[in-house]
Amino acid sequence: MKAGLGRALLAIAALAACARTGAAQTKTGTSIGDFLLIEPSARIAGMGNAGVSMDDGLDAVYYNPAALAWVDRVALDFSHSAWIAGIAHDYAAMAVPLGKWGSGMASVTSLRSDDMDVRTVAFPLGTGERFSASDVALGLDYARQITDRFAVGGQVSWLQESIWHSALSTTVFGVGTIYRVSDRGLRLGSSLSNVGTHAHFDGEDLRITWDADPSRAGDNGSLPAEQFTGDFPVPVLFRVGLGLPVVLSRDATLGLALDAFHPRDNTESVSGGAELRYRRLLAVRMGWQNAFQKDNELGFTGGAGITGRLVDYGYRVDYAWADHGRLGSTQRVTLGLTF
Repeated sequence: MKAGLGRALLAIAALAACARTGAAQTKTGTSIGDFLLIEPSARIAGMGNAGVSMDDGLDAVYYNPAALAWVDRVALDFSHSAWIAGIAHDYAAMAVPLGKWGSGMASVTSLRSDDMDVRTVAFPLGTGERFSASDVALGLDYARQITDRFAVGGQVSWLQESIWHSALSTTVFGVGTIYRVSDRGLRLGSSLSNVGTHAHFDGEDLRITWDADPSRAGDNGSLPAEQFTGDFPVPVLFRVGLGLPVVLSRDATLGLALDAFHPRDNTESVSGGAELRYRRLLAVRMGWQNAFQKDNELGFTGGAGITGRLVDYGYRVDYAWADHGRLGSTQRVTLGLTF
């Protein structure tokens, strides 16, 4: 155990050092589909969202599609996040074991705002109209164990972003691997998420009338025209991390996790967390998000959860709280069911 823990600590230190020395210019706000980066799992959010090496639940599949390979029963997950500025984030997933062929999963992600007033230069207090913004993603995952210690998985998702009468859509892909390094539980995970093509907005709001020559009288000053928006990339994210369970006693286990992140539209960072479980019934969690990231305001996370069974059905209820600095905090609740 001491040797395995020593190797884990050495690898964790290397991950942290690599992330801290990665000094790149931030490109925050330059990608579409950033709602795909909102982590749905209350359990893993309570651990600082360090989940790429986890392999013991459906909620881990968001972080690494290879985790799906170890889902051996029909499972459902429902998550709701009270996001910043009154925005609601919801996520639902269902996984089905396929026997020797592996496992499959389908998921739906939704992000929506409240209605807002339409304001223009001529009517800064509002035109009397209301609009809203919403995002949705539909995903399909597949994973399979290559050996009893190594698994690989993939994901394809279609996403759409809408604001009033305009929208964009595109398709993104992801892939991940998990390797169980030792019999004592040390795990190494990696994933590449949201790889896809650029996309641009289109819709009724970009249809305008245009006067080709305002200085000339008598011509048609209301020609139908269309405005074009620029193409924007998707938020590609590479994760790599370690997970290690430490047996404290017959009834208590401490799970440790550390992830390093290399995003396309931000600087590198490290997140870490811990989960203290008692008799597989009660769990208490804490973590820290995106340490060493430039201009980062994320910080401490915490949460708790309960697990139980009703006849042949298993259930799990998790809660998480996360600090977002000047933007306040967010809260997540997840309900998991197995059949």
